[in-house]
Amino acid sequence: MARGPLAGPAGPGKFSTRTDGLSFESTEYGSGVENAAIKAGAPLAKTADATRVKRNPVASGTRLYDESQRPDEEVTAGIDIGPGPGSEVLPGGPQEEDDINFRSAIREYMPVLAYIASLPNTSPETRKAIRQLRDNL
Repeated sequence: MARGPLAGPAGPGKFSTRTDGLSFESTEYGSGVENAAIKAGAPLAKTADATRVKRNPVASGTRLYDESQRPDEEVTAGIDIGPGPGSEVLPGGPQEEDDINFRSAIREYMPVLAYIASLPNTSPETRKAIRQLRDNL
């Protein structure tokens, strides 16, 4: 059993300690150079300045309680149940040319994808994605 505030890891505060063994604090003369070299090993991510981003979520689109922009169109237009036209009126119809090209490309890569799925260190998420690709061909 640990005794005293410095005996083991603790929550946030002045007595907390790292459990991963890493320390970027300068404990001896010259260790700052080593820490700078470690930090320079990978470039830092560059993000946009969030203060310059102007957001206006209402600028585009229709609000919930606004008048309909298509008052003569049925609510169920575009789906295969209820009144109104079915899915045949949607752009591209049942299969667009890009979809056909995508499926043929996946068929060509399926042996490689099956090999990747069979590897022991392949994640369950990757296996699931490959299975979904195979099932939708």
